[in-house]
Amino acid sequence: MVLGHTSDAITMGSLFPDLIISAKVEHAIAHSLGSELLHVVQENHALADFARAIITHGITPQGLDYFGDEKYQDFERGYCFAKGRPLVKQTIEACHIPPELGWWKAHNIVEMGIELLISNRGDYGGFIRRAFNNHELIHQITDLLPEQTNCLGQGLKKRITGFGGIIEVYQATAESLADKYRLQMYYRHGFNINTTKVARLIETAAEQVEDDLADFFRYSYANVNQVLNKIAGY
Repeated sequence: MVLGHTSDAITMGSLFPDLIISAKVEHAIAHSLGSELLHVVQENHALADFARAIITHGITPQGLDYFGDEKYQDFERGYCFAKGRPLVKQTIEACHIPPELGWWKAHNIVEMGIELLISNRGDYGGFIRRAFNNHELIHQITDLLPEQTNCLGQGLKKRITGFGGIIEVYQATAESLADKYRLQMYYRHGFNINTTKVARLIETAAEQVEDDLADFFRYSYANVNQVLNKIAGY
């Protein structure tokens, strides 16, 4: 939406900050790669789009996750954290997690609620499946990224090809998102969640954001677009 067109490189870049998180690449670094990569690949149209899409997702410079996680208007934190605050107790119970993880995971529930709404507005899963089957693009990315991410090329390729197994790549339902979240929570933290309760929470979160989600996207779009124009002007 922000870049004005779609491509496999844009789809892959829009998912990449979450995909690359690992023991070697922490969350903050993964969500701050875009600008550096853009300077490296700006002569390659497809990879430049890949880097711009990373920027639109990231935190530094201010992309969608900045406004979703860190700070949105006069909210205490980002939009998804603010919307997740009323769901913290239920999230702790449904996910069998310690209280200190409650707000973070409640914000994940809100993100899945948003995904549920967005998934029903178009064939976004089709874009994801096509990008993850673009082996030439994956080869280019795995040749480019090891130096920036401290990941070996083969290890990075394995993460890319495996990521489709832990996110929804077809039209989402609350149940399918909860099941994918079950895999993520087990592999990342070793927690066994109650998928039935999590699915209900995802539906609740979707209802909570429905009234002002469009305002959030408009605000974020305007600000991210300014960031991209500023970078393009350098």
